[in-house]
Amino acid sequence: MSLSGYSFGEILESLRVYKGLSVSELADGICSDEELVSFEREEKYPTLDQLYAIAERLKVEINYFFDIASTGTFNYAIAVTELVKKYKRERDYQAIFNIIQKEKDNPIFRHSYFKQYLLWHEGICIYYLHQERKKSLELLNESINMSNPSRTLLTEREIEILTSMAIIEKDSGELESAVNLFREALGNLENLPHLMDSRIRLRILYGLSQALSKLNKFEESLLYSNQGINNCIHDEVMYLFGELHYQSGLNYVNLGELENGREYLANSKFIFKLQKNNKFIKLVEYEMEKLFKNC
Repeated sequence: MSLSGYSFGEILESLRVYKGLSVSELADGICSDEELVSFEREEKYPTLDQLYAIAERLKVEINYFFDIASTGTFNYAIAVTELVKKYKRERDYQAIFNIIQKEKDNPIFRHSYFKQYLLWHEGICIYYLHQERKKSLELLNESINMSNPSRTLLTEREIEILTSMAIIEKDSGELESAVNLFREALGNLENLPHLMDSRIRLRILYGLSQALSKLNKFEESLLYSNQGINNCIHDEVMYLFGELHYQSGLNYVNLGELENGREYLANSKFIFKLQKNNKFIKLVEYEMEKLFKNC
């Protein structure tokens, strides 16, 4: 009997019944009973991490839901990339790496667009999990070469990959290389007819400002951190708004402009409080304490 034509909800319900699980038993610790019923009725769909947990409890591979369902409502590959983005925001590189290892041989990811995405994030994980800078950069270069071996007129995604390379160079102390890569990314960004995600520019400006500060090029660093602040205001986004104020504050302090430094650091602390970012609040308080001691 061919299983094609069954919907996601029908597959989920039939598997649950076949495994002898009640709604409550399958939902326990994953979602509410009401949510599970809504999944089976296809009134809503689970997040990918919920789906992983459901598949594990049912003792089936997650692809089972997609290999036999003809519904196009739930796009598996897109769902995977969204989950990677979530873990990336949380800096949970082990979780990202585990997903990549699960999916890299999945036929769904044979398409170059998704294959490139996995290779890009594998390169990031290799550095932050194992500090293998050389291998990490090789994978990131390989991922750009998949779509643009000449590395000219980069697309938005290719610029993001280049920015990842720059950040890894910065974090590993290769500051001159980092500055060159950030500048290359910024130059390519200016050539784009339009930018879908304004956060890419902010990541570049913040990373470039950090690298220049570490090279004691505070005036130049300040240009980029202040440009980032202005971009946040213009685009009406809070992404890196506090970090850029913090960076500008440190630059002003190092340039001897203590009042400006104090103002920007205080603003960054206020922004971090609004964002409930306790880690950065403590960092700003530490820097301001040093500043006041020296005044």
